[in-house]
Amino acid sequence: MNHPATETRRRDDRGAVTAELALVLPLLVAVTIGLVWLLAVGADQLRAVDAARETARAVARGDAPDAAVAVGEQVAPDGATVTVSTRAGRVLVTVTGEVAGPGGIFGALPPAQLHAEAVAALEEGSP
Repeated sequence: MNHPATETRRRDDRGAVTAELALVLPLLVAVTIGLVWLLAVGADQLRAVDAARETARAVARGDAPDAAVAVGEQVAPDGATVTVSTRAGRVLVTVTGEVAGPGGIFGALPPAQLHAEAVAALEEGSP
């Protein structure tokens, strides 16, 4: 036989769990959104590194700098800038950009800055 005080306590506990979940759930959603954004920043940083490497490789083998930059911009994250400079038999490629936050409570954060560089030696016979 159930005791009335035990049943009341069970109902009260159930309500407390619901209230705690209602308070914690938005925090869990915010943390999840933040982690997904960090993954997106990491993926875009890898794309910037790949773009710098591909552009440097293209210029080093003798491709025109404009054509190499076009290749780099295809690989780079949207809105990134690819710059090429050559000196002393080497090519330096820099890719810069930024990744905007996901908004919401993260709207106050500044965008994440992306930066990648690649250096390659110019091959013989390349301009």
